[in-house]
Amino acid sequence: KPKGDITTNLVKFNNKKTKAQIIAKQNGVIAGLEFCKIAFKLVGKEAIFVKKVSDGSKVKKNKVIAEIKAKIKTILIAERTALNFLNHASGIATLTNEFVKKAGKTKICCTRKTTPNLRTLEKYSVKKGGGHNHRYNLSDEILIKENHISASNNLRELVKKAIKTNKIVTVEIENINQLKSIIDLKFKRVLLDNMSIQRLKKCLNLCKNKFQTEYSGNATLQNIKKISQTGIDRISVGAITHSSKSFDSSLLIF
Repeated sequence: KPKGDITTNLVKFNNKKTKAQIIAKQNGVIAGLEFCKIAFKLVGKEAIFVKKVSDGSKVKKNKVIAEIKAKIKTILIAERTALNFLNHASGIATLTNEFVKKAGKTKICCTRKTTPNLRTLEKYSVKKGGGHNHRYNLSDEILIKENHISASNNLRELVKKAIKTNKIVTVEIENINQLKSIIDLKFKRVLLDNMSIQRLKKCLNLCKNKFQTEYSGNATLQNIKKISQTGIDRISVGAITHSSKSFDSSLLIF
């Protein structure tokens, strides 16, 4: 069981407050400042955390993100946890924003491919990067996926049952025949999964004015523009939460 910061405990401190700055070491979009602040406050109630930018702000390298005034012991103990929250959140916001810039009018959505216990932070960070949140949990919306279809063995009946719940219903489609079998039913959204651009366009023509449309499956910064140019309404990208690179920032005491 952890027993505190044994390195910091070696150093003798007075109770005088000192200042520190968190500085961006790259360009990007900031998120998670409140989480960062709370990390310092939980270690030392005396900590004063001053945001120099707000969540969702685009910053350049060397920009001061925040200033902390606290006992030096508080700063040393809280530093890494605080930066872990900030850098993880800002990394997601930054990557999301890169997708958003390339996708034009198409909405970029996150998925449930999140880190256990960090979904709230990660979905919040997606929004700060200009993205949109998909369902938060399994009871928010109905999403009929490949394995549900395999388990039920009757897509049309499954969709009819889903419609009766009055929840938002999304149906994952893998081929045109599946789409044709439910095209006359009234529900919110069709999720077109792992399709070539050619097949995607054919499905979109069938969906016109009937459903909201979404694409999923291996969307990258390299192909996102081509997918969005089909006229799809939304693209869900698991990578913005499960594969974002941590933002680079550092804390300096002065």
